[in-house]
Amino acid sequence: MEKKPRAAAAAVGDGGGSRGEASGSSEGGGLVERLPEALLVEVLGRLEVDDACSAAASCRALHGAAAAAISAITTIDLSAFAPSNAILSRILEGNGAVRSLTVNCSLLDDSAASVIAKGSLGELSLLKCSFRMSFFMAIGERCRNLRSLKLEVADASGHPGFSTCLAPIYAGCIYLETLWMKSPLLDPHAAYYETGLPFLPSNLKELLLQPVSHSRAKTVFPRTTSLTKHISDSLESLSLVLDTITDELVMLITSNVRNLVELCLEDEPVAQPNLPEDLTNVGLQALGLCHNLRHLSLTRRYCDFRRVNDFGILMLAEGCKQLRAIRLSGFSKVSDAGYAALLHSGKDLKKFESIADSGLVSISQLPKLTLLDLAGADITDAGLSALGNGRCLISSLCLRGCRRISSNGIASLLCGTGTINKTLVSLDIGNVPRISCRAVTVIAKNCEQINSLCLRNCLLITDSSLEVLGSMGRDSNKCSLRMLDLAYCSKLSRNFLRLFEPPLFRGLRWLGVGKNVVQRRGCSPTVAELLERKPGLTICGNACDMGCRNKCHPDIRFLQ
Repeated sequence: MEKKPRAAAAAVGDGGGSRGEASGSSEGGGLVERLPEALLVEVLGRLEVDDACSAAASCRALHGAAAAAISAITTIDLSAFAPSNAILSRILEGNGAVRSLTVNCSLLDDSAASVIAKGSLGELSLLKCSFRMSFFMAIGERCRNLRSLKLEVADASGHPGFSTCLAPIYAGCIYLETLWMKSPLLDPHAAYYETGLPFLPSNLKELLLQPVSHSRAKTVFPRTTSLTKHISDSLESLSLVLDTITDELVMLITSNVRNLVELCLEDEPVAQPNLPEDLTNVGLQALGLCHNLRHLSLTRRYCDFRRVNDFGILMLAEGCKQLRAIRLSGFSKVSDAGYAALLHSGKDLKKFESIADSGLVSISQLPKLTLLDLAGADITDAGLSALGNGRCLISSLCLRGCRRISSNGIASLLCGTGTINKTLVSLDIGNVPRISCRAVTVIAKNCEQINSLCLRNCLLITDSSLEVLGSMGRDSNKCSLRMLDLAYCSKLSRNFLRLFEPPLFRGLRWLGVGKNVVQRRGCSPTVAELLERKPGLTICGNACDMGCRNKCHPDIRFLQ
């Protein structure tokens, strides 16, 4: 059971006793205290951590039961807010059962290792962290059973030896199978990633490096005849964010990694690459040798893969018959014929990204398709109508920048005879000029299970449609919407933040508003006032994509 505590977690272990005593003398408190403690622990153990902490403040019996329930949680996710060392200690103190821990570390220092480093941990995710060697030494010494380590670095530019700090973990965590190293810095040639790569553990099954230069990435897969076990012998999943994807790197990967099941390569070249430093049909043909490949993502931003055409895609489709998830972006020379070949080659296809309008009729009949990314595609309302009447069980749909669709298309999508209005939980319709209030109203009335909605840069959205959206689930006292992006929706009123005060948008955890809202003066309520009333809400004024993942920003209240 995944738990997402808010700052209310501080209630457990600090101040709960006095409030509990006062409440315990009341009739309600007395009734609760007569219930078996085991029953209370069982009930509170089924709640979110923040709800359990709120209950703890009501009476002495619930305070003790909440402490016992939280101490037995096996999966804790603290990514929704940034705990201090003291709050983190209250949450984790006494918990010897936690196996999966995710922490937003932006307010923590190296001393947090004393509560984070637990012998029971199998999975550890540290977001926005800037720890030093002493912290990682503690993890390596105490977390001997650690199998998954995911690091998102807050500011590696001020920490040039960061990757070498992981040596104690490599030495101590001998069962480590998953390693993620992510940094927000855009320069893949930065020195802190130019060290440490050759020393990666040989038993890794999943590796993600972001960013890394293509020349440095090649050192992970050396041409060698050594009998010593190498990372390529066990690796099954590889994700690299590079300066440039090249044929040479792709061929090195496909010839060395024998058990590759998932491959994700992304690049952002500053200019259109020249040969031989580019991906061509030769690289796609090499990928066709990976007969066990299930998930493939090849994306290029700002430029395109001008040397790949339908022939390269056909060779890929011919070799990779087991593909279940495909993401292609930047293939400007590939036509619908190439994409159709991929569609028909993968009978179990569940995810497909990058297609034109003419292919949506075929896509709509894929019963196992759950993710579809059409960002920037040349599709129309007719294509959305085909999806709305189709058989695919899409849970995540991206239509960002599809400039030819309108609110009528969204209505056709969600009011059709298909199933998408019952399965869709994530929808991105940002940067679509003809999305109006009608689209938002249709979403609110026909897609109550929606969890994440992006409306950024939709210039026709007004306060009235947000009020309808914020009222979703009021009858059932349950609202599913957790993340909402409204960055640069310029038609919203000066005081639109009032729409997010209780009881509207109950359960919302993240709101993107853009820098224009931060710079306003005299708004009511202010960002600080709204956050005071909704302590579990994060407001981003930096125009980040959903969730601000891997971003480290100052508190928005201090930017006003």
